Formats: sequence, C-alpha cells, structure tokens
Amino acid sequence: MKGLRNWPLLLVVMLASVIVLVLGWAGTLRPVEDGASSVVVPVQYTMERLMQGINSIIEIPHDLQSMRAENAQLKDQVDQLIYQVSMLREIQIENDNLRQLLNLKEQSPDILGPNADLLFADVIGRDPSNLLRYLTIDRGSQDGIKPGMPVITPRGLVGQIDEVRPNSAKVKLLTDPSSSVTAMVQRSRATGSVQGQTGNSLVMNLLPQTEQGVAQVGDLILTSGLGGSFPRHLLIGQVTEVRQRDVDMFQEVQIQPAVDYDQLETVIVVRYFTPIGVEETPTPGVSP
Repeated sequence: MKGLRNWPLLLVVMLASVIVLVLGWAGTLRPVEDGASSVVVPVQYTMERLMQGINSIIEIPHDLQSMRAENAQLKDQVDQLIYQVSMLREIQIENDNLRQLLNLKEQSPDILGPNADLLFADVIGRDPSNLLRYLTIDRGSQDGIKPGMPVITPRGLVGQIDEVRPNSAKVKLLTDPSSSVTAMVQRSRATGSVQGQTGNSLVMNLLPQTEQGVAQVGDLILTSGLGGSFPRHLLIGQVTEVRQRDVDMFQEVQIQPAVDYDQLETVIVVRYFTPIGVEETPTPGVSP
C-alpha cells in the first residue's frame, strides 16, 4: 500500500526521463551537454593525469630496483668482456714469443751448429738486488741443465747458468758485475771483453787504443766465440759511447744490452753447441 501512495512521484520521474530522452534525440540538450563537457572534461583530464603521476610514483621503487639489477648485469658482462680481451691479448703475446723462439730454434744450426741442443725454460723468479743480476728458471739438473750453459733469446745473449737445482736453475745475467764474455765489433771485427756493470749496462774494454774507428756509436757488438764458453755471432748490444784517453792503452766502449732483462718471460738454454774449431761430434754442455 505504501508503494501505491508514491505512484505520482514515479510517474513524474518516468515522464521526466521520457522528456529528456526526446529532447536528447532532437538535439535540444546539445548546448547543455557541451557546457557540461567543457566543465567535466578538464576535470576528468586533470584527474587522469593525477592518477598517472601517482601510479608513476608508486612504480619508482620497482623501476629503481630493475635498473640496479640491469646495471649489475651489464657490469658483469663488461667485466667478462674485459677478461676475455685480456686473455686473448695474453695468448697473442705468448704465441708471438713462442713463434720467435721456434724461429730461433730453426735457425740455430747456422749459429750453434747442426747438433745444437736447445731447451725452452720459463722465468719463475728474479733477484731483487740491484747489485747482483740473476733470473730463476723452471729447468734444473733433471732436465740436463749444468752450470756454464749459455742462455739466449731471439733478441740475443741473456747470460749463463750459474747454480743448478733438481727442478730449477739460476741464470747469471750478462749485466752482472762478475759476468764476462769475449766479443767483437761487427763492423770492424775488433775483439775485446764485455763485462757487466752495476745497473743495466755493459762495458767493452781491451780494444786497441792505437786503432782509430775501431768502435763507433751505433756499432753492434756480437759474441766472438773465442774461449768456447759462448756461441759466436750472438747479439750482445749496441755501442752508445766510446771513451778514448791518450794515457790508456785501450779504449772503452759503453753498450746498451739488446735484451730487456726485466721483461723476460721465456728463455732458451743451450745445452750443446759447436764451439769454434770443434768437429761436429755431440758432447756434453760446454762449461767455461
């Protein structure tokens, strides 16, 4: 009964709805709609932008976390690439060094004789003293190494085996003050004795003072092979200074070594070579 009492109100609402629909269909309410749109649309756009901003702020922590993870992954990839490049570079350097050593071994019959016996060795230690100049290699008596054997590289003469242990040996460098080797000036063929000096230089003496032009700056100094301790024609270094004094019987020559001893990683031990004037019959390694 209560619903029947409100039927006039329902009738009014229904009539109003019908009138609105008819007016909307006829386009009569278009100005009203346009006016409402001009008010509602900006508000709706503002609310939408506000919600987008709020969503962006909410997503910031997640985005930062994703960026950190991506940066960490990229850093790992960069580290791996740097490591791979360094390893490839190291392999290339090692291959170049081995190629030079193999070329020297192939050319050894021309310098060391057809029965030359060469052994590769890696440098595993250096003497920290500036007075004594030594290297330690990973070859010893078990490999047939004996004191006095020459040690060389493709660049030239390194020195001589000094002490031997079962699995290692000490090499006395040519620059050691107690080292000495008979040598000659390649251009003039004049002979003398090359000795080590404190530091990293060499000096050649016993060159005749009476002969002019025996040694000049830029001349190459080679082993002479005299005495049988070292093969002949191994490069020792290059003349950097010639000292001549009238009161001396001999002139003195300063030499820059051909070998960079501080950078050596691999060397060759000459276990046998053919000394000057010796027939081609293999014998044990030559000792001075």
